[in-house]
Amino acid sequence: MTVPQTRVVVVGSANMDLVAMAPSLPRPGETMLGTDFVMVPGGKGANQAIAAVRAGASCAFLGAIGSDAFGVTLRARITAAGVDTGHLRVVYGTSGVALVMVNAQGENAILVTPGANDALVGLTDEELATVRGADVLVAQLEIPVPTVTAAALAARAAGTRVILNAAPARDLPPELLGAVDLLVVNEGEAQAFTGRGREEPRALLDLVPRAVLTLGDAGAWYVDRDGTEAHVPAVRVDVVDSTAAGDAFTAALAVGWGEGRDVVDAVRWAAAAGAACVRKLGASVALPRRAEIDELYAPG
Repeated sequence: MTVPQTRVVVVGSANMDLVAMAPSLPRPGETMLGTDFVMVPGGKGANQAIAAVRAGASCAFLGAIGSDAFGVTLRARITAAGVDTGHLRVVYGTSGVALVMVNAQGENAILVTPGANDALVGLTDEELATVRGADVLVAQLEIPVPTVTAAALAARAAGTRVILNAAPARDLPPELLGAVDLLVVNEGEAQAFTGRGREEPRALLDLVPRAVLTLGDAGAWYVDRDGTEAHVPAVRVDVVDSTAAGDAFTAALAVGWGEGRDVVDAVRWAAAAGAACVRKLGASVALPRRAEIDELYAPG
């Protein structure tokens, strides 16, 4: 049976990622020789848009890039990945940039300067119409929160599912939380929002009706207000770089849920996407295609 293609809209950030690998992460004041370097499109928004396309969805990206050379490259590469960039704004100044250091175990340290992402303020009528026409809206918190809120409220009014990857953790207005169908957070973000980590994922249900708590190599927990609580184990692979694993996970979750999988099975498929991602160096270049996800997916 052919699965209808899910229509995803991602509203979020676009950065140029400058990624350096080294045996270990340098300490403050330490200079270290690295082993490799790549420059690739990143930002949680752009990553999740590209990941959604590779997972099998059609995807429009609402974001902002600068008028610099990085902006030109970002637009070209995001478009080449199959993402609809018709609503990608260009603002005068610098694009967002992320400085990423990765050690031999695949752990990373990231410093982001938002640049043009901070200028993504408000949404036009045309952009809001694009949100309303989607099956699933995916948003993060690397852009102004009022813009995320406007998109989520438009989606909720139109019956479009809203997935919020609440990263980085920021204060969230009640109107935004009231429009979220599914919250995706890691342990640090859960701690920031609820004061609880992995020991009490259900504390997230004080905020939203459904939540996924990702725990890296410990897998993920899904909980909802209907009483469902399910642990999805991590898929074991050799880790090269975990930078974009969360973005691959969130995008695949949106695509799987949008295609009609029950949400727990969509989390299992998303876990396979995250595992497929960490096997490669870089952010957007490591995002897995559907066949790679299916290869690692294990039905419950």
